[in-house]
Amino acid sequence: MKYTDVLINIRKIIRSINLESKRIEKEYGISIPQYLCLNFLSSQEDYRATAKEIGLHLNLNASTVSGIVLRLEKKGYLAKLPHQSDRRSAYIYLTALGEKIVKSIPDLLHEKLTKKLEKLSEKDLENLQDSLSLLVGFMEVEDVDASPLITPGETIIRK
Repeated sequence: MKYTDVLINIRKIIRSINLESKRIEKEYGISIPQYLCLNFLSSQEDYRATAKEIGLHLNLNASTVSGIVLRLEKKGYLAKLPHQSDRRSAYIYLTALGEKIVKSIPDLLHEKLTKKLEKLSEKDLENLQDSLSLLVGFMEVEDVDASPLITPGETIIRK
């Protein structure tokens, strides 16, 4: 095996993520992070969460979440309503239109990958993790903060 085979496989993964992102945006009119926000709300009790909860789940900063919420609210996919007991905060609710779009989008790459990873033996999962950790070290990207969700979105560098 040549080292270029490893580089080609990494490129295939990156390209697949980018192509999926473009396809979802073109076919459904929303970005992957927007879909993930809607999907998170669809799994919550009463289909609601705070912006902080969304940010924690998606591993995004407050300003990024605000932009996502604003764009989805303009499209009618969610509604922002003031919290009953604390007018300074708001709940973000998934609308019926938002639920419809979530249900219409097929499983994303990270969802398919999760299902397959769950089927691996503990030893195979450890071997895969060891190999990926080695790659991360080679690329010197240990300090890049990343979500467990595969998106072409924002990257945050930790110092």
